[in-house]
Parts: sequence; C-alpha cells; structure tokens
Amino acid sequence: MAMILRPCPTCRTPTSWEGNAFKPFCSERCQTRDLGAWSSERYRIAEKPQEEDGEGWSSEVEGS
Repeated sequence: MAMILRPCPTCRTPTSWEGNAFKPFCSERCQTRDLGAWSSERYRIAEKPQEEDGEGWSSEVEGS
C-alpha cells in the first residue's frame, strides 16, 4: 500500500502521518510555530459587524 503524504500546515512540506508524533505537522518545530501563532493571536476569525437598532435610540418611549 502506498504511503499517503499530506502538506504540513506550517511549511507545506509533504509529510507522512503514519508514525508521525507531530501530525498534522512535519516536525516539533512546525508544531511549536503554530502554537506560537495562536498564543500571539495572529489567527483571527472574522466577525460579522453587529447591527444597530438605529440612530437616536434611547430608553425613553416616544409620545409619553
């Protein structure tokens, strides 16, 4: 059976997952670099802007 190679998410080097303690990364170095990116908040998920109720909103009811 052929060995399946997948690209390392950090350096894109083709890497075998079989017997690889650092999968999906190719090495401990790439795994540590990725963890550092998460720790320094370089990875971000875009957030949809919150919709406003409108201009001039107040807690007072009009006409009272």
